[in-house]
Amino acid sequence: YTHQGGTFISDLENDFLKIIVLNRYQKAPIAQAIVHNTGLKKGAIASSVAHDSHNIIAIGTNDADLATAINAIIKEKGGVAAAYGSDCKIVGLPVAGLMTTIDGFVIAKQYEELDQWVKEELKCDLTSPFMTLSFLALLVIPKLKISDKGLFDGEKFEFVY
Repeated sequence: YTHQGGTFISDLENDFLKIIVLNRYQKAPIAQAIVHNTGLKKGAIASSVAHDSHNIIAIGTNDADLATAINAIIKEKGGVAAAYGSDCKIVGLPVAGLMTTIDGFVIAKQYEELDQWVKEELKCDLTSPFMTLSFLALLVIPKLKISDKGLFDGEKFEFVY
């Protein structure tokens, strides 16, 4: 991987991407780390469904797409989003960032379309991109996870960075 002015630049060839967590409840520094084996080739994905604190978690190939996906979630007051260049798609979850008042069949169709777009357009190899993303923030399962406080080792049960 490389740094540009102190900022991590994703390494698409070797599948090392930036992962961040943004605290949804108070102003705090953004936690950043590197994630491997997402298979994401373009753009960024983000979610406010991030166990257990439900902060915003995002993975991206570049900072511009990360910002676009995250800002879409902030605007909708929660949801799952994906961005690539000028394209940004979101399934809004404005009830606590986890739920919606939209009909279940309608929201399921929107989610399926977003999931398919991430797999086809952004070339993400994960079977369940947004489910995987949400569990990267669940600190109690091994091994390394990320929260708004930084990287956490679920086996040693301590922050490592």
